[in-house]
Formats: sequence, C-alpha cells, structure tokens
Amino acid sequence: MEATDVGPTPEPPTVVLVHGAFADASSWTGVIGHLHAAGSTVRAPANPLRGLAQDAAYIESVVRRLGAPVVLVGHGYGGAVITHAATGADNIVALCYVAAFGPDTGECVLDITGRFAPMPASRAVVTAPVPAPGAAGPEEELYIRTERFPELYGADLPSHITSVLSVAQRPIARSALTGRSGPPAWAAKPSWYAIATADRMLNPAAQRFMAQRMAATEHVLDGSHAVVLSQSGAVAAMIREAAAHGAEPSTEPRPAP
Repeated sequence: MEATDVGPTPEPPTVVLVHGAFADASSWTGVIGHLHAAGSTVRAPANPLRGLAQDAAYIESVVRRLGAPVVLVGHGYGGAVITHAATGADNIVALCYVAAFGPDTGECVLDITGRFAPMPASRAVVTAPVPAPGAAGPEEELYIRTERFPELYGADLPSHITSVLSVAQRPIARSALTGRSGPPAWAAKPSWYAIATADRMLNPAAQRFMAQRMAATEHVLDGSHAVVLSQSGAVAAMIREAAAHGAEPSTEPRPAP
C-alpha cells in the first residue's frame, strides 16, 4: 500500500487589519492587544480612503509583501477594500468583516446603503473640497459633524474617547463610495462577520444581509459601529477563530516520495 502523509503543519496566519472611513489604524488598538496576547502576528496598515480600486491595490500590495498566509480583516468601508483586494493575493486564507461592507460584483458602497433604511449618520455628513491634480475638478471628502460623531460612531464608548476620535477622524473621498467592486473574494474564501446590532452608521439589517449572502460565520455583537473598540475582545476572538481555521492542515493526502 502506498504511504501517504498530510505534509508539514501550516504556518500560523498573519492578521492584517484594515480600518474604515472616519478612523485610522489606531482604531484597532484594543483588538491588536488581544491578538498579541494570544501570540498572533498582526499588521494594521493605513487605508488611504481615496478610492476603492486604489485602496484595494495598496492593501493587496501589503498582503503580497508579507509572504505568509493572511487573515484579512475589514471594518466598515475597509470591508469593501478587502473584498476587492483579496482576489489578487493567493496567500489569504480567510476574511473577517466587522460591521463592514462586503459588495458583490459591480456593486458600490452606496448601492448597499441605498437598499436599506437610511441611518442617522447620513444626515450628519459634511463635505469639503480638496485638490485633485489631473482631475476635471476638485475631489470631495466626507466627514461626520464633530458634535454628532460620538452618538453616531461610538455611542457605547466613553465620552473622553469619542471626543478625541471626533476631531481625529480621517475623511474619505466621496468617489470611494461609488467605486465598483470586482468579483468578491468572499465567494471563494471562508468568511466571518461580526454584526454590530446597535450600529448607527451601517444598518444592522444590511450587515445581516451581507453576512448571509457570503455564507459567513456570524458573530452577533451588541455594539456600535465602533465595536472594534467597544468590544475588542469579542472581535479578536472571532479573528482568532478564523485564523485557527486558516491554520488547519490540509486533509488532502500527498503521495510519499
């Protein structure tokens, strides 16, 4: 009888965290602390927030340079970025969405939000023109009104934290919300989704719809859009679950030499 083996134990995945709009990589601080405590290797690159194709290309380049298996995690708009980016990197073993967009082929962020009841945040967004070299006219950036930010983005966080987040928010280019996604990575890769039931930015009904559409493993969290901060332990636990799945050795036997 021909001997078989299942090969060496796979390398533990590196976790790559992609933040969303109105935030920066520091929004992952709590999650990173939990992941480090569990022995995970973590990267949290800055998401440019300039346009879906551009942002996805940058994140894809970060993932490719790692040269290791990756669990790719997106929060909010960051979910649209990982959905688009993960199709071009073959070292991604799992996807995690945290109150995040997971568009299908040809969809944009505004297509998804338009299918569901508008959220309070839609009436608290302000725009500001910014130079756009080479473009026909100035680009527009979107912000949340500073005085509304605490209640809309992170109502379950202490006021001393949301007061800082509100003035440190990173704007997103309006064109990022209309960029069309390519074939979704979630159609081919195992996915997890943390639904934030008290989210006032991205309708929880939209989150459930996307989680079910991608057949994701669902984690339901009673938290705001800032669930990455308010429930960082629960978010990290979901990511570790995905990483453990990605680290499982292949069950396909290989012929012995």
